[in-house]
Amino acid sequence: MSNSGMKQRLHDDMTAALKARDDIRKSTLRMALTAITKAEVAGKEARELSDTEVVDVLSSEAKKRRESVIAYRDAGRAELADKEQAEADILAEYLPEQLTEDEIKTLVTEAITSTGAADLGPRGIGKVMGALQPKVKGKADGSVVSAEVKRQLGA
Repeated sequence: MSNSGMKQRLHDDMTAALKARDDIRKSTLRMALTAITKAEVAGKEARELSDTEVVDVLSSEAKKRRESVIAYRDAGRAELADKEQAEADILAEYLPEQLTEDEIKTLVTEAITSTGAADLGPRGIGKVMGALQPKVKGKADGSVVSAEVKRQLGA
């Protein structure tokens, strides 16, 4: 089983973090590699994930961290929130650059126009999200995109 480029990069960076005694980076990358391994053995037969699938796993892990940050901040647990934020920041280094709010608005407007969903109102949400998915996958939080689609469709 050969390592994908992305997985190899994570492994190399974890080794470097180990040597540099960068504990938060080491533990975050170790956790990411564990999540990737879990995903590889989750199906009917174990197989190597593609770089795209590795990014999906990392994206999911980063989202969990961002959600934890909010939960910990709300609970007044700043030190735990800071740790989760640090982990999310490290994972973000391996993800495609995230779209800005303006870029998301523009993509949503274009998708509404290209799908003709403007006349459908709330019923057009699925159509627009379907058209947007390949453009925003891994580059934007789905809930943010969905909220913008609903806002523009007046849902």
